[in-house]
Amino acid sequence: MARAIWSGTISFGLLNVPVKLYTAVSRKTIRFNDLRASDGVRVRNRRVAEGTEEEVPYDEIVKGYEIAPDRYVVMTRSELSALDPKKSRSIEIQDFVEIGEIDPIYFENPYYVGPAEGAEKAYSLLAKAMESSGKAAIARFVLRNREHLAAIRAADGVLTMTTMRFADEVIAPEDLEDVLPQSKPRVQRKEVEMAEKLIDSLAAKFDPAAYRDEYREELLSLIERKAEGKEVVTPASEEPKATRAPDLMAALEESIAAARGSDFAKPAAKSPAKAKSRAKAKTTAKPSSSGPRSSRPRSSKSRS
Repeated sequence: MARAIWSGTISFGLLNVPVKLYTAVSRKTIRFNDLRASDGVRVRNRRVAEGTEEEVPYDEIVKGYEIAPDRYVVMTRSELSALDPKKSRSIEIQDFVEIGEIDPIYFENPYYVGPAEGAEKAYSLLAKAMESSGKAAIARFVLRNREHLAAIRAADGVLTMTTMRFADEVIAPEDLEDVLPQSKPRVQRKEVEMAEKLIDSLAAKFDPAAYRDEYREELLSLIERKAEGKEVVTPASEEPKATRAPDLMAALEESIAAARGSDFAKPAAKSPAKAKSRAKAKTTAKPSSSGPRSSRPRSSKSRS
């Protein structure tokens, strides 16, 4: 059973609700170690002074902020510690906003918020009131010596909290090259209607379980086959070609016909080309005289 990673109170007005914070994700990242190709010996990183081979002890390392090439403002650990946000066990709610007003680009890491012992009634009251109002709470709290902005939401009697990026951390599209079209091509109404029909034909109820990490699954399968001593020949992949402007209507019509007459609309469906490539990869597997002695690896889990 997962343990709480933080405990404190949710505070707004004169109401203080003791709560516990739990991570809401279990990441399935596959991690590799660096090895020397000739003999498989693990390669480790060392803290070495630039221009020398001298290893620097941890207690002699300070932080430096580069203000010009090779010019740094040095900060000691005590100076940085003095600037750390004051350790607080309070999630301070500042505002309640409409959930739909929050652009998902601001969201970072999700957590579950559960009641502390004896606070079940106050917790349930807050969750029910927030759920019926349809609003999210914008709050601040300190986690791991860093102040976070967060959005708290309620669903099915449970509070969830997602840390958020601050406004000055989000880049506006107009500040990037080639994100906004340089010109405004004229789009025919008929083209828009066809595109809307294609969207409607592919519309489905969101089911998170229908979307798998296919890259991770294929990578684990490849590692397992190599661990069993098989040599795998991977076919070359082809990049999709951009649809030319004169072909937009024809492409839309074909896409709509395919979506209506096949399983194209299913999120978990695989393209024939991709399935063919996988089949080819499996049939071309050859036994090898030698191979790693390890068994199938497991994807490592890390807390957010």
